[in-house]
Amino acid sequence: MTSPEEIIAAAEAHSAHNYHPLPVVVATAEGAWMTDVAGRRYLDLLAGYSALNFGHGNRRLLDAARAQLERVTLTSRAFHHDRFADFCTQLAELCGMELVLPMNTGAEAVETAVKTARKWGYRVKGVPDGRAKIIVADNNFHGRTTTIVSFSTDPEARADFGPYTPGFAIVPYGDLAALEAAVDDDTVAVLLEPIQGEAGVLVPPPGYLAGVRALTRSRNVLFVADEIQSGLGRTGRTFACEHEGVVPDMYVLGKALGGGVLPVSAVVSSREVLGVFRPGEHGSTFGGNPLACAVALEVIAILRTGEFQQRATELGDHLHRELAPLVDSGAVDAVRGRGLWAGVDINPSRGDGRTVSERLLARGVLVKDTHGATIRIAPPLVISKEDLDWGLGRLREVLGV
Repeated sequence: MTSPEEIIAAAEAHSAHNYHPLPVVVATAEGAWMTDVAGRRYLDLLAGYSALNFGHGNRRLLDAARAQLERVTLTSRAFHHDRFADFCTQLAELCGMELVLPMNTGAEAVETAVKTARKWGYRVKGVPDGRAKIIVADNNFHGRTTTIVSFSTDPEARADFGPYTPGFAIVPYGDLAALEAAVDDDTVAVLLEPIQGEAGVLVPPPGYLAGVRALTRSRNVLFVADEIQSGLGRTGRTFACEHEGVVPDMYVLGKALGGGVLPVSAVVSSREVLGVFRPGEHGSTFGGNPLACAVALEVIAILRTGEFQQRATELGDHLHRELAPLVDSGAVDAVRGRGLWAGVDINPSRGDGRTVSERLLARGVLVKDTHGATIRIAPPLVISKEDLDWGLGRLREVLGV
């Protein structure tokens, strides 16, 4: 199989159809660019849903991975290894927290946060056994396990996967009054994305996150921030919560923590919260493995420079200045976002999100649609202003602006 058509046909024939990828077959990638099997280059404006914040083939991350590959890649948590302590210490410091519980995927980290909040509720807060409640927001996306889809409001993610896990209440995103009304004595946590990525890069109203922080603190409820997509530089800060001066009780991290090299995720919190676990109560064979720790340590070192947060701020301001006139033109109904991250609602007169994504593909630009009418723009933070402008020019062509 050498042609893109042959490869795509084989993939369609022999893989479950749980994705509907664009018809491109990537062979190599570097920085903000990907090249297909036929040698055609494409500007990546998706960055693996923010897993590739630091670009494809980042030399620092690849060097860290290569060096560790020659030493040891897996011990399991049955033994200590020489990268684990540094990883936990430095990630805790980056987050301003005390303890780290490493996992692999984002969904695993969310599941870990759910289990942590419930155990904290029973052991520390004193909620009666079996009654712990976690409040979430509508239009959320926290993963696709059976427990997580139990509190999804997306029919595609949820339908036909029941029976569903109880113990969750759903309130409108950004509605502080509704959240306050939902909190009761059995509530152990509020689990939110500071910016809802899969929903179309929805930014909550000003003051919302600060209000959530104040409410949860006053009611002895944990504030759990899912920063899997929004965190680690994407919005111009290390964490999106920082835009409102908020520090949650628990960070849920993933995607960019592995630098696009391998899956790395973690829950980071205080000793009071993560200290509820005892040996045997939770774990992962691969979580916190030496290779993952080596790569994540380099990610942390990169973030400490502040370079990528600054790039996301400056290029993000430019991105949103360039996108704003599309609304005035009538080609786009709305633009939302923060930092180098935007959700663009396409006016139906110009096609739907899938159609626009396919037209951009034909012009050498890669984006992906969500919820029908929306495309997301989230390039690697290494992208140059010139390349970003070139990609936005192709978007204007597609929209006829």
